[in-house]
Amino acid sequence: MLSKRIIACLDVRDGAVVKGVQFEALARAGDPVALARRYNAEGIDELVLLDVTATLETRRALLETIRAVAAELFIPLAVGGGIRSEDDAAAVMDAGADKISLNSAALASPALLTALARRYGSQAVVVAIDAKRAAHGYAVYARSGTAASGRDAVEWAHEAESRGAGEILLTSIDRDGTRAGFECALTAAVSDAVQIPVIASGGAGSFEHFEDVFTRGRADAALAASVFHFAEHSVAALKSWLAGRGIPVRPVGLTPSGRGNDAC
Repeated sequence: MLSKRIIACLDVRDGAVVKGVQFEALARAGDPVALARRYNAEGIDELVLLDVTATLETRRALLETIRAVAAELFIPLAVGGGIRSEDDAAAVMDAGADKISLNSAALASPALLTALARRYGSQAVVVAIDAKRAAHGYAVYARSGTAASGRDAVEWAHEAESRGAGEILLTSIDRDGTRAGFECALTAAVSDAVQIPVIASGGAGSFEHFEDVFTRGRADAALAASVFHFAEHSVAALKSWLAGRGIPVRPVGLTPSGRGNDAC
């Protein structure tokens, strides 16, 4: 069985890491470079950097921040926020990203996924899906959770895969920042609908939550922010606990053989 990945997320606004609840009430949580350095040393498997206001402000992700964070890492770095074209993606990759994460732009122009997959390979193209519970299933939201897209999360994940996406970053807006546990029903539904890896996001608060999303949610990776940012749980302790529960994880200190490798 492939190792389950533990991923840290840096939501960045105005050059600082922020964290909120259900995408609102953002508060500062640290310096992105310092946190990247710490996570790299602690044994996190990958890092995701999201410029959370780039799309709303109609600008590219902050390239200086990407360069500074990438310089600290020997693990894969995915970057999202404000990537609306191949030129935007090229700028982010040139700044040091290994993967590109698209949300609003992919919804507006799914053909962009295919173009980027042809240029960089599917393993470098991540589709971020922000979803809320709806009357029937889960509804997809764009623009940092502010705009309903009219799409269903499971159907959109399947289409994104068919258009060239190599990975799904699936966030439950309902669970984001609540520490109440991952939305395992959503994660399992999407995982069962696609053949590509699914990263579960939103709701991590305990070791049991990670075990739950890897088993009941059938996720390939789990992403967390605040539980790591504020040092409430160490990466090493989490991995050791999961291994003791029979969940395959990459040992701390074992990193991919070079930046840019797919760590599925």
